[in-house]
Amino acid sequence: MTVPVAKIGVIGAGAWGTALAQVLTEGQDELLLWARETETVDQINTDHENRSFLPGYRLSGNIRATQDWDAIAACDILLLVTPAQYLRATLESLPETDATLILCCKGIEAQSGMLMSEVAAELRPDNPLAVLSGPTFAHEVAQGLPTALTLACESEALWQRLNPLIAKTSFRPYFSDDVIGAEIGGAVKNVLAIGCGVVDGAGLGQNARASLIGRGFAEMLRYGAARGAKAETLSGLCGLGDLVLTCSSTSSRNFSLGRGLGEGQSAESLLSDRTTVAEGASTAPVLQQDARARQVDMPIVDAVCALLAGEANVQSVVTQLMKRPLVSERR
Repeated sequence: MTVPVAKIGVIGAGAWGTALAQVLTEGQDELLLWARETETVDQINTDHENRSFLPGYRLSGNIRATQDWDAIAACDILLLVTPAQYLRATLESLPETDATLILCCKGIEAQSGMLMSEVAAELRPDNPLAVLSGPTFAHEVAQGLPTALTLACESEALWQRLNPLIAKTSFRPYFSDDVIGAEIGGAVKNVLAIGCGVVDGAGLGQNARASLIGRGFAEMLRYGAARGAKAETLSGLCGLGDLVLTCSSTSSRNFSLGRGLGEGQSAESLLSDRTTVAEGASTAPVLQQDARARQVDMPIVDAVCALLAGEANVQSVVTQLMKRPLVSERR
């Protein structure tokens, strides 16, 4: 007897959502990709290309773009790849479904201070939930280049059910039972990547960038501990691995935002482009607020927030950071 293949749907046809659809279409007769823009739906279904968000890549003919919520809700597994600040609205629009929800957006909700898994658990308490996170540039995944990442599930049984469907030849998800840790790694690294971009744009050198990555990782560990994350999770693919990638390339939207700030451009002008989303810009102030409430010292996050708000310039921020007391590196 042939076992039916679980039907996979992807909600969000930006660069990352489209890349995920491309890699996961292997083994699927049809993979549904929900897109907000009618133009994007037409491009994918007619030309097999997403010129708006992932230009230059021929997409599988098994991907069918749609704006039909009922069709998406009928899938067995749904990957939610919307910007973090739109996850709540997306879940409110999604009809009732028994699907397993895999969260692929990285951030903290500005209006509530909740992680994405907490938002999903509030709105969809009966749906099995997982988090997919790690060092993943969309264009490389779309090319089929080797990628390893974390698939965090509340139980190993759920991972064992999902992994055969998600894992592909060049796309390797490793198990973690630390959903909170996987989320914190993805959210905090976006803010730190802005800081690394500032270092690059201001011409402060490779030493400074490496130092920022190291001290930023210490901030990530402190904040993670305060929220119950495991240090080993943050030391893995979805924490340190993602941090290194995002802090070292202009392919990162957060790094590019920081680079523009370092060059003297305003945050307002840099964030005016609505075709890309630098998640760290929305996450930074709510992360700062929550860290302060938990009495977690995050000076690099504070510096990024000051630059984004136009409350300080690069030189003053660097001077402030360099004047901090010299203490044990463990702190």
